[in-house]
Amino acid sequence: MYHRWNWITFIHWRYPPSVLQSMLPSGLVVETFDGSAWVGLTPFLMQGLRAPALPAVPWLSEFPETNVRTYVRDQQGRGGIWFLSLDAARLPAVLAARSGYWLPYFWSDMSVQLIDKQVAYRCQRRWPGPRRLRCDADVRLGPPLDETARDELAHFLTARYRLFTVIAGRLATAEVEHPEWPLRRAELLRLEQDLLTGAGLVAPDGDPLLHASSGVPVRVGMWHRLDGP
Repeated sequence: MYHRWNWITFIHWRYPPSVLQSMLPSGLVVETFDGSAWVGLTPFLMQGLRAPALPAVPWLSEFPETNVRTYVRDQQGRGGIWFLSLDAARLPAVLAARSGYWLPYFWSDMSVQLIDKQVAYRCQRRWPGPRRLRCDADVRLGPPLDETARDELAHFLTARYRLFTVIAGRLATAEVEHPEWPLRRAELLRLEQDLLTGAGLVAPDGDPLLHASSGVPVRVGMWHRLDGP
């Protein structure tokens, strides 16, 4: 699939690695930085969604999405993303992703509004349950990160080029291609959310670390099973 991930905010918290490891399938290990696992809450605007050789359908190809994710490695040492939940505002896209990509997508009422240098994200889950889980976030966009500010942690949290899932009980992976994120600083003005606890995590402790980006074009490849053809 081809699309753009636009006006994204990366909101991250530290978690004990053992907490995340207990939520992973066999064959994956939690990836840590500075001794901690990291959980990301990433709201953004999906635009231009299309399959290869097909045009984007206007209504279906643009919608908000909010993901809860962590970072893992497979038995070959390759790093990637493990999704705990994905909320999206288009039911056909949710159904297609659940059946074709075997990812835990949920249909939600959502919006993304950019006003001057502030982004307002709204999300309230509809289906499947538990219903009415929400994520309302207001973010103020700051200046771009220069090269000296793009530290190893920012790279660890945002430069991810592989997804993992389980298909019919077997671990699978898909490669992701996109340019380097044009990151900028961000300030969290307001956050009311229970998507993390809805995904089975304890509520996060402490202030989150934020990065934001205007977006990049993305290509997600086909799934490949890791334990044989």
